Amino acid sequence: METTLAPRYAESPQGLIAQEILRRCVHCGFCTATCPTYQILGDERDGPRGRIYLIKQIAEGAEVGRETQIHLDRCLTCRNCETTCPSGVEYGKLVDIGREWIEDRLQRPPTERWMRQLLKAGLTSSWFGPAMRLGQQVRGLLPASLKAKVPAYRPPGPIPRRQHARKVILLKGCVQPAMIPAIDAATQRVLDALGISSEIVPGSGCCGAIRHHLADPAGGLENARRNIDSWWPQVNAGEIEAIVINASGCGVMVKDYGHLLAHDPEYAERAERISRLAKDPIELLDALSATLQSVLAPSLAVQRVAFHPPCTLQHGQKIKGAVERLLTALGAHLVPVADSHLCCGSAGTYSVLQPQLSQELKARKLTALMANGPEVILSANIGCITHLESGAKIPVRHWLEWIDERLESKPA
Repeated sequence: METTLAPRYAESPQGLIAQEILRRCVHCGFCTATCPTYQILGDERDGPRGRIYLIKQIAEGAEVGRETQIHLDRCLTCRNCETTCPSGVEYGKLVDIGREWIEDRLQRPPTERWMRQLLKAGLTSSWFGPAMRLGQQVRGLLPASLKAKVPAYRPPGPIPRRQHARKVILLKGCVQPAMIPAIDAATQRVLDALGISSEIVPGSGCCGAIRHHLADPAGGLENARRNIDSWWPQVNAGEIEAIVINASGCGVMVKDYGHLLAHDPEYAERAERISRLAKDPIELLDALSATLQSVLAPSLAVQRVAFHPPCTLQHGQKIKGAVERLLTALGAHLVPVADSHLCCGSAGTYSVLQPQLSQELKARKLTALMANGPEVILSANIGCITHLESGAKIPVRHWLEWIDERLESKPA
């Protein structure tokens, strides 16, 4: 797609990146067929090809209207279109750039500005954890709409203290430790059973994805730099083999630090190294299937499992089938799930900002997940887990929690 950048973008790194991405698009429309919002709304502008045209117009200096902003807002950034695209169009990067440009040029209505600021500041605040604990204590008294956003408390359980030769860092994160601390604890116990020590480094925190995807790139990069600074002493000393991120949405963000900070002379080299070290847990555990089988309790009943691969795992990180393969090797009976490539509608803050579309996608996803009678739904991202859990009739867990429950022994 030939694009002539407007002067305001012609010399900017973002403008050049956008131009390169736009030029790869050949208008084929394959992406439209797999776009969740297009499937629901049927509007070309609510599919990737239409949104690419809208961003092209912005890049070329066209007037920016509220309607364009709405169509970009409706995008889940699920990146299913990237998996489908035969030309390698990096749509996720392009839509982030387009959203930032339109945010700079068009003021939102006051209620939207207030809500977005509340999400950016509130979800990443140190107060979010105590607020969530309070919400969980009075969960039974909450209205249904708010109760759906507050998962029932699951205690983390014992944290392993043994030291092993193999060491990794775990992302501290922001939303997951507050909403379901059991996920991080389960991760640490599974790694410990495999002879891998894990540590959450003080000073680290939110990966930056919340701010980044809400068109606040400066705030997202501030979070990224803080994490890099926190992790760097151990990384530079060669003390750890990986930075393990058990929320696949955060994993995509950390793996992108090298790209996002490529033009920062102080951080570019360190960010690239951090991105190379970032691993989803399955990237470590996939090769340890036999060892895992040896540390599970014997004679466990086979359980019917529906696995929901988050978009950030299968489309963002390009990891497909690995978790399913491991679960099967460990004794799970994975039931077929139709349209497993489609988004569940969580998409970070999307479920708050686009509730109607989000709820429709959740209903479709739960229908597909429940079709073959599973006993439990497993996933790999905190947003998907809490989103699906709010409408499911059976337990929804992280796949590492499922493995943790089956360990033969746990730390005292």
